This record gives sequence, C-alpha cells and structure tokens, in this order.
Amino acid sequence: MIKRRLYLAAGFTSVALGTLGTVLPLLPTVPFMILAAFCFARSSPALEARLMDHPRFGHHLVAWREKGVVSRRAKWSAATAFAISLATLPLPWSLIPLGVAVISLTWIWRRPEV
Repeated sequence: MIKRRLYLAAGFTSVALGTLGTVLPLLPTVPFMILAAFCFARSSPALEARLMDHPRFGHHLVAWREKGVVSRRAKWSAATAFAISLATLPLPWSLIPLGVAVISLTWIWRRPEV
C-alpha cells in the first residue's frame, strides 16, 4: 500500500516536472513523462493508460516502451534546449548544463530513431 502511494506520488511529480519542461528550456519533458508512465504502471493502470493515450506525449511513450526509440525531432529539441541554456547562462553556471548536456546528449543520440 505504501509502495503504491510512493509510485503514485512519483508519477504525479514526474508529470508536473515534465509539464514545466514544456516551457523551461533546461528541463526535459519526455524523460519525465517516461518516468511517470513507469510509476503509473506500478500504481494506477488508469493513469498510465491516460498518459499513453495523450495526444502530445503518447506516441513518444509508446515508441519508447515498444522499441526504445527517440525521434530525431526530440533529439534536436534536446540539443537546442541545451544550446540555449549554455548561451544564456554566465560562467561558471553554464558549466553545469554543459556537463549534463555531454552526458544526456551522448545517451540520447545513441538511441535508435523512429
């Protein structure tokens, strides 16, 4: 019972962070929605189904779950978001997203595409 509630809370937190990621350039959206789908699968099948059927995020989640793929558009969006944050933050703060970008973008660009 407690485990289910923790997964449910983590799912809602992930959806909230993913939603913020639609407007904040440094915060990714789809990875948080993938995490939310994972958490909802373990806590609330109805919320998982609702997220998987979402018109904007659903196809990304289904593609990730079935094939482990990331679209080329999502890859370029992630790269652009990191470039914007690097260009707008002063030193030494721009070094933090640079480190995150190197790790994240290396992983993202090595994933297969749709």
